[in-house]
Amino acid sequence: MKLRFYQDPDTRWYVDLPAWPGAKADLEMVAGADTMLEYMSEGTGEVHLYLSTDPFEGADELKLRELAFELGNGAFYLLKSYKGIEINLDMWLCDVTKWVFGDFPKSIFISKVEV
Repeated sequence: MKLRFYQDPDTRWYVDLPAWPGAKADLEMVAGADTMLEYMSEGTGEVHLYLSTDPFEGADELKLRELAFELGNGAFYLLKSYKGIEINLDMWLCDVTKWVFGDFPKSIFISKVEV
């Protein structure tokens, strides 16, 4: 699936999910996910990503480290490398991930899509 991520005027990152039944605040990318989007957007404030639970050519892998219910339903993931450069970036993904994928996948494969 292809998803758009964007920064609002306060420089907070959000995923663009028009069908999301909850509040916009639930869609904010925090705790490392915002840092990942900064890398990927290269300062533009917007990035489109292709995400899949199946590996595909050119994808980087977000690997599930642990479920983190004490933070409010979510999970910790590790992005070991991005575009072949080792970065070892830990991030927390909230319950919106579960809404998108149906669960917290063991791996999420991602790649930046040029628009």
